[in-house]
Formats: sequence, structure tokens, C-alpha cells
Amino acid sequence: MHAEKTVIVTGASQGIGAGIANAFLDRGYNVVATSRQVSRSREIPDSDRVARVDGDIANPATARNVTEIALARFGAINALVNNAGIFFAKPFIDYTVDDYRKLAATNTEGFLHLTQFVVRQMLAQKSGGSIVSITTPLVGHPIAGVDVSVAMMTKGGIEAASKNIAMEYAKAGIRVNTVAPGIVDTPLHKDDPKDFLKTLSPMGVISTVQDIVDAVVFLTEAPHITGEVLHVDGGAHLGRW
Repeated sequence: MHAEKTVIVTGASQGIGAGIANAFLDRGYNVVATSRQVSRSREIPDSDRVARVDGDIANPATARNVTEIALARFGAINALVNNAGIFFAKPFIDYTVDDYRKLAATNTEGFLHLTQFVVRQMLAQKSGGSIVSITTPLVGHPIAGVDVSVAMMTKGGIEAASKNIAMEYAKAGIRVNTVAPGIVDTPLHKDDPKDFLKTLSPMGVISTVQDIVDAVVFLTEAPHITGEVLHVDGGAHLGRW
């Protein structure tokens, strides 16, 4: 049913990104997978429906390259998943300007460069499209002891921009949503104590990659949902527990 659809997935070499790429492949999409070393990833199968593009998403040239390859190989861009991101915790007063610039380059500028290219292409195609970006519940619902203020400047920027882009291009049928995962069982947390991670949601759960993948696929294919933030966080955004 989706033979003609093409999706771009950033941060696609492992974890959530690879899971998203594989889910869309299974649903019949063409997938353009990008990350710094996605050509080496063994988590995504080789297929004539997969284009791998190595590059740093913070570099505008990567976004141009990704979109050009998508169009050359598959002829259209129907969906984008902005999954690439970096994240580190520090007390607010200990973050450096360099820390901020690293976070902003990957999280915010990476989102900006690629989303602009994709929206331009979707407008030219005149057939709408979907953009889903990965953020976090911590943007609007901080947790005491999880000190990520400057990282949230960048992730919060994606959430705010997504809602505004959703309104700006609603008449063109371009839907823009975000998925806000809580703690997910990925390589990012391999050294963190599981008992502590479970305390970071009222349900006391750690999400699987599949939980996040399912949310991304749902929003990509939900025809009347735009400007939404879908929390997949065991209720962490609800408040104190």
C-alpha cells in the first residue's frame, strides 16, 4: 500500500533510529537512512529500497545531500523523521557556551536544515506529507535531579517550531508532530542502573525501542493529527509521583 512512499530517517544507524527505519521498510516504504556512519550499520538490512547517506546532520551540506539522494533514488519525499540528537546533563551553571553550541548544532540546526529542504519539496509535490521529530517530556515537565536545562533549550526549540510549522503549512497538508519518549532501553542507557531509571516515571517502566517506533509510525500515518506532542513516557509528563 505504501510502495510509492519515501521516508527520510536521521540518526538511523542504531537504537530508535534503526528501529524506525526498519519499521517503515516493513511497511513498504523506501527509506533514506542518514547518520555519521550509517553505511556501516548492521541494524538496517541492505535493500534496493534503502539509501544510506553518511554525514553530520549539523552540516547544511548533509541535509542537501540527503534530499538530493532521496529524489534521485526514489523520486519524492513523503515523510521525515528527525531522530538524530545529542543530550547530556549538567548543572545549569556548569554548561559552557561550547556545550550549548554542540547541542544546538545537532539538535536544533540539524532539525532546521533538513526540515526546510523537506518542506520545500513537499510544497513542490503538492501532496502533503508528514514530519515527526523526537523530543522529550523534560521540555515542559522537568524532573528534580535531572539537570538538562541547556539541552532543553534545543529540544524545546524543536517542539515550539514543530507546532508553528504545523500551523503554517496545515493548508498544504503537511503535518508536523513530535514524539516525546521518556527513558528508553537503548545503548544510551547501557551503563545506567535500571532500578534508578524505573523511578523516572510513575508507571515505573522503561520503554522499548518498539514503543517509540510505534508512536512515530502512528503519527506519520494519522491523516488528521498535526501539532501534537505524543508522550511515550509512562506518565512522567503528568507531574509529581
